[in-house]
Amino acid sequence: MRGALLARLSSLSLATSLFVAACAGGGAQPTSAPAAPATTAPAPTKPAAPAAASPAASPAASPAASPAAKPAASPSPAASPSPVAGAQLAGTIRIVSSLPRTGTPKGQTDTIVNAFKMALQEHNGRVGGATIDYVDMDDATAARGSWDPAQEASNANKAAPDQDVMVYLGTFNSGAAKIAIPILCPQNLVMISPANTYPGLTKSTQYNAPNEPDTYYPGGCKRNYTRVAATDDIQGAVGAVWAQQLGATKIYVLHDSDLYGQGIAEVFNATAKKLNLNVVGGPEGTDPAASDYRAVAQKIRSSGADFVYYGGITDHNAGKLWQDLRSTLGNDVKLMGPDGINEAAFVDAAGAAAEGTYGTFPGVPASKLTSQKGQDWYRNYKSQFQGEPDPYAAYGYEAMNVALAAIEKAGVKDRAKIRDAVFATKDYDGVLGKWSFTDTGDTTLTGMSGRQVKNGKWDDETTVTLQAPQ
Repeated sequence: MRGALLARLSSLSLATSLFVAACAGGGAQPTSAPAAPATTAPAPTKPAAPAAASPAASPAASPAASPAAKPAASPSPAASPSPVAGAQLAGTIRIVSSLPRTGTPKGQTDTIVNAFKMALQEHNGRVGGATIDYVDMDDATAARGSWDPAQEASNANKAAPDQDVMVYLGTFNSGAAKIAIPILCPQNLVMISPANTYPGLTKSTQYNAPNEPDTYYPGGCKRNYTRVAATDDIQGAVGAVWAQQLGATKIYVLHDSDLYGQGIAEVFNATAKKLNLNVVGGPEGTDPAASDYRAVAQKIRSSGADFVYYGGITDHNAGKLWQDLRSTLGNDVKLMGPDGINEAAFVDAAGAAAEGTYGTFPGVPASKLTSQKGQDWYRNYKSQFQGEPDPYAAYGYEAMNVALAAIEKAGVKDRAKIRDAVFATKDYDGVLGKWSFTDTGDTTLTGMSGRQVKNGKWDDETTVTLQAPQ
């Protein structure tokens, strides 16, 4: 999303312009590219509530003064720690995750953290002679109810100088990755995201802002960022293919004015036009803070659209948007969104209006994993936690296992060597199947799927395999 995943900025991220021209939340038409991301942030303050799984406390919530506020500058992180002499792993190696653990995303990230812990338990919390200390950081704040730019910067600035931190699992939202990468890259601290899907974090596409992705790797620092989820240049395209298969004749495209949402909407829109589908409106931005969307819904109704695509995430008021769309458009107009709404929290937020919604995902739901390892993991998860894992939970499990394998392969407590070992991951045989990291840090997995809300929940039995047009 976010993606994963999210990037992964809008009125709810840094005060930068969106990366392509589209209608923003108040009807404005931003055309400038985002400025280079800030690489420092306020020093951590006293925690509001501990979220760490170890005695090391997570940084506190430090909400920005307004949704568009930039984090204030703070001293640059300390230099990267020196490697421990010798090839024998010993002492403490810390792995931190930075995910939104407060607000709407918490139910989703709970299952990802459960998966992290499953992988650690299976390794008895150790790699070689070293003890793995896992710290669960929260990059969300109660004030925002979702990830917060200042909090993500604070997390990254806390991890960077910590000489025991060797791996940073995150981020969940792609906009958050834009903040963390430039802080951690110069420190050789490898990132593995289970959910980010915005292409511009790692590769050049026609939808990128200027200077992406190089702007996130200051001074030409060696790439430190990887992800196990496929990107939105694929997901947005398969959404358009699916819309065609579902019989869409007139399509209206919306997005939540965030980097992830606008990016995937742009890909959907471009692909739909290549498929000769009739896009009668958009891509049009919505205001995540709006009290209602009846004016937008009425505009869609007047256009004669029989299909609405929304690029965005649940915690950008997607539930209220759906309620107003359904009340105005009725049940005959099909509604679709990406992985950002393909979660239980969306159904909870939209209520009865969610029924019949189509959602894509950069992979398959956990219950539909085809490898034996994937099927075994799914059964073990349900047995251990007595609940259904979010689709991204399997990606979290994979990310933690890749981190542990890289530490073992490096054989030394050295950030640069562990980063290089992560990037050298080839033909990894995990719960997602067999895959590798490319030179850009992207996964070679490109499989996508879609499913539908039926009887008040996302129904895995409706899952279909989707392929992007060639």
